[in-house]
Amino acid sequence: MSIKENKALKPILAAVAGSALTVMVYSFVLDPSAGSDGAGEPAEKKPLYWVAPMDANYRRDEPGLSPMGMDLVPVYAEGASGGPDEGPGTIRISPDVVNNLGVRTFTAQRKEMSSTIKTVGYVGYDEDQLVHIHPRVEGWVEQLYVKSSGDPVEEGQPLYEIYSPTLVNAQEEMVVALGRNNGQLIRASEDRLKALQLPENAIAVLKETKQIQQTVTFYAPKSGVVDNLNIRQGFFVKPGTTMMSIGNLDQVWVEAEVFESQASLVEQGIPVSMTVDYLPGEEWQGQVDYIQPALDDMTRTMKVRLRFDNQDGILKPNMFAQVELDPQANSESLIVPKDAVIRTGDNDRVVLALDEGSFKSVAVDVGRVDDQYFEILSGIDAGERVVVSAQFLLDSESSKASDFKRMDHGDEMNEGPTSGWTSGTINEIDLEKGTVNLSHERIEAFNMMGMTMNFVVVDGVDINTLEAGMTLEVEVSKGDGPMYEITDVKMDDQEMVHSQMDHAAMGHDMESAFEQKGGWTTGKINSIDVDARKVNVSHGAIKEIPMMAMTMGFGVADDVDMSLLSEELSLPIEVTMTGEGEFTITDIAVANPVHWTDATLNSVDIENRKANFKHAAIKNIGMMAMTMDFTIAPYVDMSSMVEGSDVQIIVHMPSEGVFEVTHIRPKPAE
Repeated sequence: MSIKENKALKPILAAVAGSALTVMVYSFVLDPSAGSDGAGEPAEKKPLYWVAPMDANYRRDEPGLSPMGMDLVPVYAEGASGGPDEGPGTIRISPDVVNNLGVRTFTAQRKEMSSTIKTVGYVGYDEDQLVHIHPRVEGWVEQLYVKSSGDPVEEGQPLYEIYSPTLVNAQEEMVVALGRNNGQLIRASEDRLKALQLPENAIAVLKETKQIQQTVTFYAPKSGVVDNLNIRQGFFVKPGTTMMSIGNLDQVWVEAEVFESQASLVEQGIPVSMTVDYLPGEEWQGQVDYIQPALDDMTRTMKVRLRFDNQDGILKPNMFAQVELDPQANSESLIVPKDAVIRTGDNDRVVLALDEGSFKSVAVDVGRVDDQYFEILSGIDAGERVVVSAQFLLDSESSKASDFKRMDHGDEMNEGPTSGWTSGTINEIDLEKGTVNLSHERIEAFNMMGMTMNFVVVDGVDINTLEAGMTLEVEVSKGDGPMYEITDVKMDDQEMVHSQMDHAAMGHDMESAFEQKGGWTTGKINSIDVDARKVNVSHGAIKEIPMMAMTMGFGVADDVDMSLLSEELSLPIEVTMTGEGEFTITDIAVANPVHWTDATLNSVDIENRKANFKHAAIKNIGMMAMTMDFTIAPYVDMSSMVEGSDVQIIVHMPSEGVFEVTHIRPKPAE
C-alpha cells in the first residue's frame, strides 16, 4: 500500500490540530450549578459521545477502539465534568488519560539550594615558593650538575659551573684591592662580587688565597624540583636568560575555571574538595586562595586559585583535577525540579496541576540552577503543584517548541475566515450520520493542507446527490462542533474531472501545492515495516511544512538505511512532503553510542546556531580536549540547551575545518 493510499488513516494535521486536541484537553468555565440536581445529590456524568484520541472526526456512541487501536475518549457536555475555573488556558484531561500519561507532580517549596559548583582545574606549583634562576653575567656553562626537569635538588647543591670574563675581572679587582690593603677598594670590590651573585664561600676563598677562579660554581638557593631547564652544558648565557626554575611541592596551587553565571557564588576562603584520576578514591580538602578580578575573554570564565597541602608529594604539576566548590547558601529559595520547567527561546513555563484533573501552563522567571532544581523568582507560589512528567504531551506533544495556547481554542476558532472553497474526491458517504469522507486539496482560507478527513453535510446540501468517487468543489465551514462542515457544493451535470477544475479561481496553484518541502524534527519509532519501507513515529512539530506534533505513519526513502532503525529508538529525522497528504522520511541522524563525549555548555547563540563547549577529547575525529565554538546541526533543538549545564555531545566534521554537533543530551548520572 502506498503512502497516498494510507492517507485516510493519518492523523489530522495543521489547521485541524485544535479539533484533535480539544478531544483530550478542554478549556471550560465553571458552572456552579453543574454536578448536582435539584435535590443536592451529585448528577450522573454521562458522555455525549466517544472519539478517537488522534482524530476528532471519528465518533462513536459507545466505548471502543479507534482505527489506530487506541481506546476511545469520552466527551462530556461543557461544564458537566466540573473542575475549577482558572481563566483562559485552563485545560481538563479525563482521569483515564491522566493515568495513561503517567502524570507526576511536585509541590513547589522553599528550601536552601545546593550551590555546589563542579568544575575542573590544573595542578601547578605554589608560585609563592617558585624560584627562577637567571645569570647576572655573560658566560659559558662549563659544567651542568642537573640533567633534566623534575630532578630533585637540596638547598646548597651545585647547579652549574660558569666561565665568565666579567666574573674573572671582578675577582682581579678584589685581588688588587687586597694587595693595596685599601679598605674602601676592598669593600667596593666585594660589593660588586655580591651584586654579580658570586657565592659567599667563593668570596671568602678569594680573600684568603687571593687566587682567581676561572670558573665559578653556583648552588641551589632552596630545596625542590627543577622545572623549565632551558640550558645544556656548553650553552652561552647572558643576563635575562631563564636557565631553570626550582619549585616546592609541599603545597600546590590548582587553577580552576568557573562560569560567569556562577561567579557571584565564589568567595575567598570557601571550602573546596578535589579528586584526580591518578588516585581514584582519594580526596583533598583545600580552600579558595585567590579570585581573578577579570574574566577570560575567550572562554568567558572566571579563574580561581585554590591551595592544597601536598606534604607527601602525590600531586604533580599539570595534573587534571575535578574540583567542587561549596559556597554557603545565604537564604531559602522557591524551587521546582529541573524536569518541571519547559524552556524555550522566548520564555520559561511550568504546567500547574489544579484540582480535579485540570492543568494550566504559566510563565515563570527562573534564577539559579543546581543538579536537581531550578530557582523560581516569580510566576508561582510555594505550595502549588507542578507537573514533572508528561508535561510535553500536555503541551500538545510539541514539548518546548510550541505555545501552550493551542490548548485553548475558544478565541482562535472565531478569528479569521469561517469558510473556504476547495476541490476533492468523495471516498465514502454515511447517510445515517450525514457525513462524507473526502480527500481534499489545500484550503487557503484556513491554511489547511490537503488531506483525507470526515465532514458533516449540512441540511442545505442534498447528500443524496453525492456519490462515492465523485470529484467536485466544496465550501468548507467551521461548525459549532469539533467537525468541519460542507455548506455548499459545485458540480456539473456530468461528473467533473479533476484536471478540468479552475484551480486559480479556488485560490491555489497545483505546482506549488505539490512542491516538496520538509524539515527536521525528533521522533520516537513505534513500529517498523521493512518490506513496505514504512515506520510509525511519534514526532515533534515540523514548522517548515508546517505539521504539528503527533503520531503517524511515514514512508521511508530508498536511500535511508532501515537497518539502523529499531523500535523505541529516538532520533532526529528529516520529513519531506512529497505530495498532498504524503510525507516521507528522507534522512535520519543515528547516534553512535561510542561517540558520546562529555562537555560543559558555556554559551548558546540560537540566532547563528552556534554554541561554545568545554569538552573532553573527541576520539571519533581525533580532537584533543579544549574549549571552542561548534556549529549546531539543523535538527538539534537549541531551545532546551542551558548554559552552564553538563552534557554529552556527538561531533562530526562534515568538511575540513568545520565541526558540527549532531546530537546533545544531558550528562547521565554517575
